[in-house]
Amino acid sequence: MTALASKEITEDVSELFGISEILGIAIAALVLIVMLGTLIAAGLPLLMALIGVAVGVGGTFALSGAVDMSSISPMLALMLGLAVGIDYSLFIVNRHRSQLLAGMDAEESVALATGTSGNAVLFAGLTVIIALAALVVPGLPFLAVMGLSAAATVAVAVVVALTLTPAVLSLMGRRLISQRAWARAAKRDAHPGHEAEDRAKEEHRSSHGWGGLVTRHPVAALVAGVLLLGIVALPASQLRLALPDGGSEPVDSQAYHAYDVTGRSFGEGMTGPIVVVGEFPAGLSETEAQTRQLDVADVLRGMDNVTAAVPVALSEDRRTAVFQVVPQEGPASASTVQVVSELRANKAGIQEATGVSIGLTGQTAGNVDVSTKLAEALPLYLAIVVGLSMILLLLVFRSVVVPLLATGGFLLSLAAAFGAVVAVYQWGWLGAVFDVANPGAVLSFLPIILIGVLFGLAMDYQVFITSGMRESYMHGESARHAVRSGFSHAAAVVAAAAIIMVSVFAGFIFSHLTMVRPLGFAMAFGVLVDAFVVRMTIVPAAMYLLGSKAWWLPTWLERILPDVDVEGARLRQDATSAPASTELVHQA
Repeated sequence: MTALASKEITEDVSELFGISEILGIAIAALVLIVMLGTLIAAGLPLLMALIGVAVGVGGTFALSGAVDMSSISPMLALMLGLAVGIDYSLFIVNRHRSQLLAGMDAEESVALATGTSGNAVLFAGLTVIIALAALVVPGLPFLAVMGLSAAATVAVAVVVALTLTPAVLSLMGRRLISQRAWARAAKRDAHPGHEAEDRAKEEHRSSHGWGGLVTRHPVAALVAGVLLLGIVALPASQLRLALPDGGSEPVDSQAYHAYDVTGRSFGEGMTGPIVVVGEFPAGLSETEAQTRQLDVADVLRGMDNVTAAVPVALSEDRRTAVFQVVPQEGPASASTVQVVSELRANKAGIQEATGVSIGLTGQTAGNVDVSTKLAEALPLYLAIVVGLSMILLLLVFRSVVVPLLATGGFLLSLAAAFGAVVAVYQWGWLGAVFDVANPGAVLSFLPIILIGVLFGLAMDYQVFITSGMRESYMHGESARHAVRSGFSHAAAVVAAAAIIMVSVFAGFIFSHLTMVRPLGFAMAFGVLVDAFVVRMTIVPAAMYLLGSKAWWLPTWLERILPDVDVEGARLRQDATSAPASTELVHQA
């Protein structure tokens, strides 16, 4: 005899890291080395992320004894904690490194980097936390725990980036930068008139890089970006949601073999039977109760797409009976969902015909209910997340247009991510590449998690790209020139941060937990198109076309909005005026 364990038995989260996850982190480390130039500088964001994940995911596991949570909760917290933990520390480290090479004192540079890039990290982190914490809105306990555990891990990553990262940077001093980089900086400083040369090089870079190309042809860039994402988003109209069954497991797994053997031997419906509970009238004899059981089974068997309906059990008082309804197809199929809907719709007819009141339970009916509830909660969830985050962006950028542009771009990248997920996991395109042997319905809670996570991360990149533009604009540059110069300052670090995040998420595409795989793919693809197509192409093109109108804010709104100074403009003014003040004191 050969025993095959089902999917429910074989799911295991005792091993969070596999080969693919480690490979994703290795690619992130390589990007950090190329970006920052030394192993010490590259290792710092990784170390900060690992500390944040250890606290966040460790706390999630510690609470698992007191709070019921699904096996995917720590995995989601791990994915997000690693990705944002690396990126948030990278933004501060990169700012500090640039200031050191420009000749700023190390201690002052750490403080200024934390007060400028650290401000942006705080607001970027808040958008992610809001989006994840709002997962309590649908009212599903497993989803609420998942969202809150991930939000807590992101909050820890923000705290680590704003406290531990500056502390370690202060201890490291000048060792953060390689000797070769110091030598280049010293050679540049020794050259008379280097300030004018630096400005000329910066001007050339801003007008000839990707930002320069986009702003030279803004209409073409805008139309091409929107068309590309629109085409990729087309499959999203066929999105079908369900919770995964054994058929979605890897073909060489025990769970898939158990599912396959059951389906071939007894029909696909036996892999996910529907449990129907009947409430009988009081005072029935044993014979009457059995007759009533058979009558109900006959009615259930007569439903469309039902293969069999079997009386399973009758209570001792003959008031409650259990029936097993076997649909024609598997538990995640559209026809099985229809069977569940029709059974519920015909409750009154069955009671009228047999005198028995029925209700549905079991894994299959429960999965259908979860999927339905999640689909119904999506509009409200989207409205709450987008509404709160738009208020936050209004405070950060003091503009009505920028939050609207940011949100419109997010909706485009979200639709494209949904389209790619449907094409790969529902239609089976590139199934051999992504190990999708049996395409089927998309994970039912993927859309709501993707909306929360992708919106938070998209706003991260929006904050870092656009704050550079606003910084240049506030320092007196024209609106269109500020788009170019602000983009050139932020583009390299945002591109590196996006590649790191995509690498970390992509590492989960081949996870041993099949529920995590489409999530990893959706997040990696969503971040990829949002960072490079939306934030680095569509947004600069649109802002260049809008010019000064991009920073429009009604006078009455400007008066009541607090100035959060996310770019740290006042800090930089203080930093530049401090040396002059010291000189005056010496002269006196």
